[in-house]
Amino acid sequence: MPIEVNPKETSRAAAYELWMRAPNPMVTFFKTIDVTELIRTSRKRKLKFNMLMDYCIGKAAAPVNEFYLLPVGDKLMQFDTIAVNTIVKNRTGEVSSCDILFTDDLEAFNHDYLDHTGQVAETCVDRDLSSDSMVIGTSAIINTSIDGAVGMNSGIFNNPFMIWGKYRKKFFRYSLPVSFQFHHTQMDGTHAGRFLENLQKEINDLRKR
Repeated sequence: MPIEVNPKETSRAAAYELWMRAPNPMVTFFKTIDVTELIRTSRKRKLKFNMLMDYCIGKAAAPVNEFYLLPVGDKLMQFDTIAVNTIVKNRTGEVSSCDILFTDDLEAFNHDYLDHTGQVAETCVDRDLSSDSMVIGTSAIINTSIDGAVGMNSGIFNNPFMIWGKYRKKFFRYSLPVSFQFHHTQMDGTHAGRFLENLQKEINDLRKR
């Protein structure tokens, strides 16, 4: 369960003072990552591309302490678990939202992903874990190729968010441009950069799992 923490007693004290009341505290990074190993693993083991992306996102975020702190309203909340959100096309043809609790066990994460996205698709009821876990939002625009996207600053949803489109092939390698949006109170560019480097490493290491 999350707990409210005193910002002054955290590593984000200065950032809290600077960015909590800023008109636009959201920052977006753009990066092109190599997803060759992810595609190979997906095809070899018959695993969904987006499931593997969500797993690697959770795996990359887990060792970065700042992901466990999130501004909620005017409070700074500390979580002890991370979840990854995915958008699901439901049985009516519209979209629903599904949060998957991150676990380091790929088989367990895949099982949960298939089970919960299947339920959400059938029931058209969102699965929301934001009251218990720090949720990383994702959106896969799989019907088009994009260079990146800038999310909105709603003042309500402060969670980190990743967006990607179709992957691209050049010779024998595959690349995927992604955008990563984060609240500056939660983390600095150094932490976001570390996360994106972790993401590339976790994708490359899929062959070992």
